[in-house]
Amino acid sequence: MTEYTLNGLHCSNCSDDLEKKLNQFAGSSEVTIDYDTSKLTVDETDADMEQIKKVLEFEKITLKPLEKGDEESHSEHSNHHGHHHGHQHGMGSMMDQESSKKMLIVFGVNLAFSALEFIFGFLFNSIAIMTDAVHDLGDALSIGLATYFERISTKEANDQYSFGHQRFSLLGALVTAVILLGGSAVILVTAVPRLLDPVEVNHEGMFWLSLFAIAANGFSAWLMSRGDSHNESLLNLHMMEDVLGWIGVLAVSIVLNYTDWYILDPILSIAIASFIIYKTWPLFRETIEIFLEATPKELSREKIEEAILSIKGVTNV
Repeated sequence: MTEYTLNGLHCSNCSDDLEKKLNQFAGSSEVTIDYDTSKLTVDETDADMEQIKKVLEFEKITLKPLEKGDEESHSEHSNHHGHHHGHQHGMGSMMDQESSKKMLIVFGVNLAFSALEFIFGFLFNSIAIMTDAVHDLGDALSIGLATYFERISTKEANDQYSFGHQRFSLLGALVTAVILLGGSAVILVTAVPRLLDPVEVNHEGMFWLSLFAIAANGFSAWLMSRGDSHNESLLNLHMMEDVLGWIGVLAVSIVLNYTDWYILDPILSIAIASFIIYKTWPLFRETIEIFLEATPKELSREKIEEAILSIKGVTNV
């Protein structure tokens, strides 16, 4: 058995996960990791050391032969920092799980409600409700697909995806953007003719559905506002946008209760669809540029080349 010192282990949970990965290449023996001493023990005659080193390289962990005095030094270090860091990581995991649960609730609420909007939008003959149904469906898909593809993107490289799975994290955004843009385009094509020939809508149904929608989206926004993560903050903004959209539907339903200005329904629909396209198009364009490996906008290839050429000893780039 050979012993090595590991540099780069963050916590005991990370150590346990790494140990499971390495044991896939341990042969009939077993790879063990002692987090307190940062020591790895492996039978080099039986294990696939090349694969083990690849996994360690992917995890940004360096490996060096164990030297005398290393074990005592690492033990003292863990007494000062090990338990505290492990506790912090554990708290972080709990926060991530709590965030995932809340996002799952919001995903369910948006998916179910978008289905109801399509049904009632058709029954009430309201193109504005149908438009918001597209918006809510896009929100639900963005949550669900982002969560699913983000998990895939953390997988290690394999024979099929030799560069890794990182680009999977972009698929959720791309699919959602395509659905939102396509759905909004269909809504615009449907709504514009109604400007010239407005049709009667069920304003009472719009009124009660909008009250329910404001409550549902308001609850989702409140749920997301209690979180600290970047995803939760973005979702909170999405939910607030939905609340504002439904306030518009509520206002139109109230006006239609006293007037026959049915043209307000397609006007509101076009306004919502235009807003969706305005917000979605930059995301779609940016995602496409990343897929096509375009140069990032904040970087200038010309300036980078000049900086490299200014280094003494560099003659060409």
